[in-house]
Amino acid sequence: MKDIIFEVCAGSYEDCLAAQAGGANRIELNSALYLGGLTPSMGTVKLVKQHISLPIAAMVRPRAGGFHYTNEEYEVMKQDATILLQEGVEAIVFGFLNEDFTIDATRTKAFCDLIHRYGGQAVVHRAFDVVQDIDEAMCTLIDCKVDRVLTSGQGKTAIVGIETLAYLQNTYGKQIEILGGVGLRADNVKKVLEKTQLQQVHASCKTWKRDLTAKAKQVSYGYANNHELDYECVDKQAVIDFIDALHT
Repeated sequence: MKDIIFEVCAGSYEDCLAAQAGGANRIELNSALYLGGLTPSMGTVKLVKQHISLPIAAMVRPRAGGFHYTNEEYEVMKQDATILLQEGVEAIVFGFLNEDFTIDATRTKAFCDLIHRYGGQAVVHRAFDVVQDIDEAMCTLIDCKVDRVLTSGQGKTAIVGIETLAYLQNTYGKQIEILGGVGLRADNVKKVLEKTQLQQVHASCKTWKRDLTAKAKQVSYGYANNHELDYECVDKQAVIDFIDALHT
């Protein structure tokens, strides 16, 4: 399978180095991947732009949880997006929902206008995967001039959402880029691509590293799962294996 864009989800400068060394085509840059991805630090962005040649899509998300933001949070997000664009990132990743699980068209359009003024791409993240009506949401995103949407087809993984991914690509793929992701690996990506005809995919290529200082006798700063003493990072070999799967 040729000409498939492979985007790696990165949570650090080191992740970006691993993604580039492994042969990825694009990077989505976050912090706090355990929380679903938050806005990266400016120090990370500066180092990435100095040393990484791949296009960077930077997350703008001020907190964990949902996607219905206060006015104060929205102002922070606008400031973050502006600074990131001024630092030279190629795309901004964001998502705004109303309390009724519809796309917040006003804020989405304003963000698209801001991003496009800097020559960047506007990318809506998996906030899309919790909307109630995918067709209404897609039409709103297209009307707002969103360039790309990251989605699992509203499934827990892309495999679970494979039918919806195929529908989205077939119905809207000529008007907006559909970026399929969640749970994609070297051993299942071909199945998803063959079924959906997607032209781009997103994966974390994740492994774990240990840091024993996350926990003491009565204090823990670790994850609330069986990786309490670990942190996640991009595995260069997993990136290589993923790309090999795309090309065979």
